[in-house]
Amino acid sequence: MGRKRVFVITALGLAAAAALAVSGRTAREPAPSSSEGARDAVLVGAGDISICRDLSGAEATARLLDKIPGTVFTLGDHAYPDGREIDFADCYNPTWGRHKARTRPSLGNHDYHTPHAAPYFAYWGDRAGDPDKGYYSYDAGAWHVVVVNSNCGEIGGCERGSPQEQWVRADLAAHRGRCALAYWHHPLFSSGVKPAHARHPEMRPIWEALYEAGTTLVVNGHEHNYERFAPQDPDGRADAQRGIREIVAGVGGKDFDPLVDPRPNSEVRSDRAFGVLELTLHPKSYDWRFVPVAGESFIDAGTEACRARP
Repeated sequence: MGRKRVFVITALGLAAAAALAVSGRTAREPAPSSSEGARDAVLVGAGDISICRDLSGAEATARLLDKIPGTVFTLGDHAYPDGREIDFADCYNPTWGRHKARTRPSLGNHDYHTPHAAPYFAYWGDRAGDPDKGYYSYDAGAWHVVVVNSNCGEIGGCERGSPQEQWVRADLAAHRGRCALAYWHHPLFSSGVKPAHARHPEMRPIWEALYEAGTTLVVNGHEHNYERFAPQDPDGRADAQRGIREIVAGVGGKDFDPLVDPRPNSEVRSDRAFGVLELTLHPKSYDWRFVPVAGESFIDAGTEACRARP
């Protein structure tokens, strides 16, 4: 797919934004006016969204969605504390629920606080996939999107040879040539202060399947913060040529988990701003942009070529 191009803008807390242009088209330039631009798609979302005792964060991020077109993705833990029917009805539905018709959800651990995540599947219906699996895929413009269920114990595991790992490999093989991204709840990599909560090695076999298939981007939630990693392999080694970029965006409105000790390849971090991650998918590249809620100044944006896939 050509030489990788990256442009990054970051601002932490109340600090002023800093910009770094490495090469190629920048994120501020308009999308091409050719037929390439006509096939662009937009995905926007976050995880860890609404908590019943205080809906202010979820409502603030929902107002961002009101202004951004495209497909809404969720990264799990939609309605705290337990993902019950009443939690979805009284907490999620009044906020992000107004975008239900354009949402492609994924499952979090709080969604499984009820047996088999039954209220989650009842709320989303066919949009959530098979209730016995919770994983599925779809196309967005020229890209293929894989939605993974990281609650491995609920679906027969995530190890190599597990039903989901085999499905990921087969699904990507059936969509060769397309740029690809995946999203789910529990991150493999995170700089969160509690390692047992922040990092989930059980997801490495899924990463390996995605890596071997030439996937460009993974987006996760679970950690209530925002963090962007440089492209890396499944063992956390920097890999500018074939590596997958991971972005954690568990900032949908619940609360914050602190980021203290940056992990290798962590480039940008914030544990103080709610917001949404906007992805603009071009046929051979993508733009990312963190959009903060009103009153916050943290930003992160860039553009990058997608990986060449077999």
